[in-house]
Amino acid sequence: MKKLETRQDIEDLVNRFYDKVQNDETIGFFFNDVAKVDWSHHLPKMYSFWETLLFGQISYKGNPMAIHFPINAQVPMEKSHFEHWVKLWTATVEENFTGEMADLAIYKASNIAKLMGHKMEVARKIR
Repeated sequence: MKKLETRQDIEDLVNRFYDKVQNDETIGFFFNDVAKVDWSHHLPKMYSFWETLLFGQISYKGNPMAIHFPINAQVPMEKSHFEHWVKLWTATVEENFTGEMADLAIYKASNIAKLMGHKMEVARKIR
């Protein structure tokens, strides 16, 4: 295994992760059926998102939280869905990378999953 060090590493990680997500029985339908994700558009955004989070390269512009609210309004995104998302992410990182940045990628994903799960739950309660 190698260290997570470059934009290319992030692209490889993100591609492997979303290959799993697209075929996942628990959360794949959010991407494939509800959001109908255009992968040619989504993946480059995710490369930039993770490059910004991990390497401080400010290449991502957007509001990931806002993008999820309309999906949550169609089909509730439960905390368990986000926990599953981070489980897939963690497995993908651990299968392919090692070192400080790999650990940071898992840590940040865990925090994101907790925050998003909470915010989606709150959004459902107030509508």
